[in-house]
Amino acid sequence: MSFKSQRIRAHARFGLRSLAAGLLLWPAVCLAAPDPDRIAVYVDQAKLVKLPAKVSTIVVGNPLIADVTLQSGGIVVVTGKGYGATNFIAMDRNGEVLVDRQIQVEGPTDQLVTVYRGVERESYSCMPICQRRVTLGDGDGYFKTAIDQAGSLSGQAAAAGTK
Repeated sequence: MSFKSQRIRAHARFGLRSLAAGLLLWPAVCLAAPDPDRIAVYVDQAKLVKLPAKVSTIVVGNPLIADVTLQSGGIVVVTGKGYGATNFIAMDRNGEVLVDRQIQVEGPTDQLVTVYRGVERESYSCMPICQRRVTLGDGDGYFKTAIDQAGSLSGQAAAAGTK
């Protein structure tokens, strides 16, 4: 067998392997394409979205999952409140629907450590050291203690700022 025919066969095998890999990966690539009608936001985080300037009313399907606040100039702030999906509808003064989009709220992206004590759960953010992080689904006692401490700290800071 000549060197030229070996090279042709090697290129043919490479081409067939590339084609096979492409066919196998094609569904994943297509599914991973971003949906322009879906807004992805993380729980406890916000995202700015530009809408038409003539929006006057916003309706949120499930305000326990996301909050949408209209700002001047057609900017809305989408805040993830709970896990899951909902939608929001933006209308003009005449009630005409200008936008109807899905909101997907996903879990936190930081380095989260979850500790289970029986059925009770505690969450810690470990970036760079582990500290309490109140997360939906944490045990009632842990959740309430962390929220009470945060509220107390916020109240003390506000009081100190008025002096």
